[in-house]
Amino acid sequence: MASFDLEWAGLKQQAAGSPEMHLASAAPDGGSGGGGGGGGGNGDLTSDKAVWNRASKDLAGLSTSVKGGVGALETGQKGAALAGVESAAAQAELYQSWKTYLDSLAGKCTSLQGPLEKAGQGQYENDEAIKGGFAQIDAQYKDTPATGGSDGGR
Repeated sequence: MASFDLEWAGLKQQAAGSPEMHLASAAPDGGSGGGGGGGGGNGDLTSDKAVWNRASKDLAGLSTSVKGGVGALETGQKGAALAGVESAAAQAELYQSWKTYLDSLAGKCTSLQGPLEKAGQGQYENDEAIKGGFAQIDAQYKDTPATGGSDGGR
């Protein structure tokens, strides 16, 4: 078997040649980037509040689904605890372990919703501040026409 370093180098080389592995950037006009023109890497990468909000909403949906799973687990548990049966005791212990895990997972999903929205808001505000800063520089330092006449369409 190849060493980790060789295997990692091979994976990186594969990823570099794979179009699916390239980051697509947002188009300057606000449209989606990456389609046509050869993908990302043109310096126009921006954050999008809608994406962060969507991730937050998706987590809310996941939390709801997990809570539904806990409910189904609880329903299935009813009547399973027969006194004196070893498998019933093991099953009750397994049930409690899964219930604890799923309750914790649902709680984590819920607790991540707010921070995701705030992260998106902070990045959006940062993008707008950066864009505004460059616009101010562009307004202050206009390019001057080339000396020596026309560039001949070059």
